[in-house]
Amino acid sequence: MADTATPPTSRVRSWWGWGWADAHPDDAECVAMGALFPGSLARPLPVPRVADLGIGAPAVEPPASLAHLVATDPGDRAAHAMGKAYRDVVRALRGRPGRVPDLVARPRDEQHVADLLEWAGERGVAVVPYGGGSSVTGGVEYRGDAHRAVLSLDLTAMDRVLEVDAAGRAARIQAGTLGPGLEDQLRPHGLTLRHFPQSFEFSTLGGWLATRAGGHYATGRTHIDDFVQSLRVVTPAGTSASWRLPASGAGPSPDRLFLGSEGALGVITEAWLRVQVRPAHKASAAVAFAGFDDALTAVRLIAQSDLMPANCRLLDAGEAALAGASADGSAVLVLGFESADAPVGDRLRQAVGLARSCGGTAVGADGAAGADGAPGAGDAVGAGDAVGAGDAVGAWRSAFLKMPYLRDGLARMGVVAETFETAATWDRIPGLIEAVRTEVDAAARRATGHPATVNCRLTHVYPDGAAPYFTVLAAGRPGDELAVWDDLKAVANEVLHRYGATITHHHAVGRDHRPGYDRQRPEPFALALRAAKDALDPRGILNPGVLVG
Repeated sequence: MADTATPPTSRVRSWWGWGWADAHPDDAECVAMGALFPGSLARPLPVPRVADLGIGAPAVEPPASLAHLVATDPGDRAAHAMGKAYRDVVRALRGRPGRVPDLVARPRDEQHVADLLEWAGERGVAVVPYGGGSSVTGGVEYRGDAHRAVLSLDLTAMDRVLEVDAAGRAARIQAGTLGPGLEDQLRPHGLTLRHFPQSFEFSTLGGWLATRAGGHYATGRTHIDDFVQSLRVVTPAGTSASWRLPASGAGPSPDRLFLGSEGALGVITEAWLRVQVRPAHKASAAVAFAGFDDALTAVRLIAQSDLMPANCRLLDAGEAALAGASADGSAVLVLGFESADAPVGDRLRQAVGLARSCGGTAVGADGAAGADGAPGAGDAVGAGDAVGAGDAVGAWRSAFLKMPYLRDGLARMGVVAETFETAATWDRIPGLIEAVRTEVDAAARRATGHPATVNCRLTHVYPDGAAPYFTVLAAGRPGDELAVWDDLKAVANEVLHRYGATITHHHAVGRDHRPGYDRQRPEPFALALRAAKDALDPRGILNPGVLVG
């Protein structure tokens, strides 16, 4: 790709699994991990090859006027066929990626996007908008056969910070800008967006906006929504360009229509975003709790204070042990504060004091002035943590960064290893977490004859509730791993529905969460959403099957 904002790298992304191809566990490491689970494979499944997929010729050819934007080689098409969920990894390992897009287009400006949508509408070609491809809910693939061909619309050639308003602390940024490139371009201005989802390295601004992604902050500005001043969105019915405003009470917000629309209503091409001065002061600490309920109380009190920690992640005993943050069965609370203007040590001490009043014991603390680090990945990494803030914090952060790669290694051994998240009010949180642990474990025993490990952490906290994030590790049935995961996920979704917890706090709906989303949304809103889809996408080409039928 010519004229990119980020210098080229010699590293290659994995087409079938998470992240960088050279960061995955080798065969020996996979075997060692698999040995911890009954019924795992004796040898890891081989790393899949595109050549073995038998990808045929495209069903359509682009017009000559757009051909310079379009790729048709099998490798590019395979890499755009799926996201990066456990089910996607297993499908790739088993040679069943689903319907591979016929074409991969990389528009370089907004007019290219409009021209591609016009051509696709005339030819009945489905268009799946694609950012970094890190979806974990089936959001970037096509399922079905209602369209003659599929075009993956990769926005990553539109990767510029176009304008910076330093006085107003805002920036106009193209939607295809990947996380590292975005921060690299803001850094010379002394500014940062400071939105670090787990997929930070491998996801784009447009993807964050289209999925209402959660990011760095555990309190306050937890979602990308909170940073948006205005959007530009290309639809088959025309381009929507909202005014750039600090706030407005002028009717329903046009931006709210497209935030979270997952490419089903239009293609987000750029946005004005609120940015900030880079933090100069950081401090962090870890607090251990013998009882998880006491830890929940501490987190609630901190969330309901005016301290506003950037990081407030609670790991239950299993999650803390898995990350190497605790070896004695303790739950661990990771706290982080940051500021561009003033030291944050006093706020950290107050938060630790609240945790101690609930039975917590501080196990590590640190502060740093002038530190300016961003995590490579991790919605729960906590970019506000100073490196070296106690063994518990450092061990947990390191393990979290490796976790997606380890998941893929376990998948090669036939083990079920996946996560899901939700949010609920405080009165329902204890019962919800316990029900998920109990009922998913019971489902695993029925499906495989073996118990499951079901761990939980809180990634984001609010005065009125929290976002539990669950990790599930279970024995698989070799060759039938997806059926096992589907059983476990169905049980978990029923628990969420019973407790009035959202089907997703920040991973989006995609295709995998459609049943839960359909049950969660009010029917009058569903009617309005269908009408918006019909009006903006009358030929039904935009990401068919996402959000609305």
